[in-house]
Formats: sequence, C-alpha cells, structure tokens
Amino acid sequence: MSTPEGRPADTPPSVADFAAANLSRATGAGLDLHEYQRVTGELAAAQTERGEIVGLDSWGAAFMRAARGHLARAERATTVISAGEHFRTAARWFHFATLGPNPESALAATEADTAMGRALDLLEPGARRIEGPDFTGWLRGPADAPTTVVVVPGLDSGKEEFHDVIDALLRRGMAVFAMDGPGQGALAATTTVRADYHQVIGQVADALGTARVGLVGLSLGGYYVAESAAREPRVAAAVTVSGPFRLHWDALPQPVRDLLSRRAGGQEAARRFAGQVDLSTLAPRITCPLLVVDGGEDVIPGVTDGEPLARLARHGQYVRIPHGDHLLGNARPDWLAAAADWMSAALTEPAPPR
Repeated sequence: MSTPEGRPADTPPSVADFAAANLSRATGAGLDLHEYQRVTGELAAAQTERGEIVGLDSWGAAFMRAARGHLARAERATTVISAGEHFRTAARWFHFATLGPNPESALAATEADTAMGRALDLLEPGARRIEGPDFTGWLRGPADAPTTVVVVPGLDSGKEEFHDVIDALLRRGMAVFAMDGPGQGALAATTTVRADYHQVIGQVADALGTARVGLVGLSLGGYYVAESAAREPRVAAAVTVSGPFRLHWDALPQPVRDLLSRRAGGQEAARRFAGQVDLSTLAPRITCPLLVVDGGEDVIPGVTDGEPLARLARHGQYVRIPHGDHLLGNARPDWLAAAADWMSAALTEPAPPR
C-alpha cells in the first residue's frame, strides 16, 4: 500500500518500484528471496527493453507461471514432504499474482486456495476446512489445543500469505484458523468488503464452537480485529499489525483508492467503507487485552496508525518499531516472537476485569 519514494503518490509504480515495495511482504509470505528477485527482475528488464516507464500488466502472469512451476515440481516429487512443500509454495505465488493488475486474479485466488488445500492434505492431514456464509479457511494445530487464534488478513491479502505468523502461533501450542472473509482471498471475486467485521468473526466463533478466541489482524485486518474486539464478546485477546485507526478517503493514494474500489464494488461503496473505518468511539469499548504493533516507516497518506487505538483501549499496549515497514516484514525479529508469546499468555492467563 506504500508509494515508492520520489514518485508522486498518484503515479503508478514501475515494476522495479512495485517489486521493491513488496519485497519484505513477499519474503514474509514465504517466497524465496532469490526466486522473487529473479521473477521480478526479468519483468523489470522486459519493461525497460520496451521503453516503458510505468505499468504492471505482466505481473500476474509472471507470478502464475512461477506458481505453476512449483505445481509441476510437486507432481514430480518422490516424497510426500517435497510434494506438500511445493504445493504450499505454489499457493503463495498464486496469491501474490493477485496483488498487481491481473485479469486472471479470480483464477489465481482459486488456484492459491486449491494448492494450499493439497499442501495441507499431505503435510497436515489433521487440518480442517471450515466455511460459513461469509468466510472460509483452514483450522490447523492440535485437536485438543487449549486455545484458538484466528488470523485475519487485510485489503488485498489472504489466508495463504501470513505463514510466519501462523507458524509462530502453532509452535506455541495454539490452534490457528487462517481465514478469508468478505472481499478477501478466495472470496474476493464473489463478495465485497464490510466494515462490520464482527459479524463475520461471530460466524467463525460459532463454527469453531469456542467460547473464547484470540484474533491477529494484519493491515486492514487490524481494523477488522479491533472492531470485532469491541463488539464480539467472545474475543479474549487481540493483536493488530499495521492496522489503521482511521481512513481518510480523499487523502489516500490513488492506487489504494483503486484497490479499495475493486474490493468494495465501486468507488462510492469504497468511499462509504473508508468513512466507516474509524475506531474513535469503538476503541474505549475494547476491554480484552490488546497489543498494537506499528512500523515507524509505515507512512501512508490518509491512514492514521494504531497509536490512538492502544491509548484509548482499556488494556491496550503499543509497540512501535522505528525501522519497520508496512506489515513489518523487514523487522520480524523485533516483534513476531514477542507477539506470539503475548497472545499465548493473554489466552491462558486470567482475563483482566472488563
């Protein structure tokens, strides 16, 4: 969502700029650094040869080719582990094929979903697909886990992306439900974003059959998590990462407005949605433990960061990593393990008074 330095906010980025802006996000999602640089480097070179200044028209196709390369490796693999790992990697490449302009975004999201399912069938046969009216996802981890955490993606992310966050929670013995909600991932082509996300989290809690659930929300998912913590009583602890406290539509960069318009079903719907993303009155209603993590280098016009959320919530804690970018993919040692430990403790220790 950030705009490359030195380029006007409303100017579309070059392939090189877009690739650099998404580098830490890509590696955080599990893409191999060298393969990412090779794929995006070839795109940038082709763009330069054509004499173009801007344009990302080939992004989606290139990432889908990389994904299909891993599907082919999975089919040739001689062990279940190797096949599963290639399917999992393919899912992540397919997901990243949806980030730039791509006429086949819906197909890429479907392929990501399918590949992740095939990976889990091989690597984690105990994983369960759970679906509801407004969500779909995978429940992973021990069947007898004492606590469950729901990982909520953002505006253009999905359940295939945040593997490092999911793995950190799983290693601490928690069950994890990685989900897509309205306008996200596998549901992006058939649904639109909604600001009353607590309705979706309520459906998830019903389907999981749990009286207490932890939430981790990333980017716009941070707003979804905070809104849900204020309105859904079964939320027992929440972590937001790079989540907005408020959106100001007129100040948002044009690429962000365009993306939001696609996910909301039109510009007017997007404008209305952005106007609803405001936690000013909801933050004081959050009574569960809340950890807010922001990056000091995550500066997007029109987006108010999470500091007011932590300050206004009854049990809010604020962590700001000065060198962290959006999603803090360049600073994971500074927050990820600590946030996973915090969530584990928050869900197992006695709840604070509400």
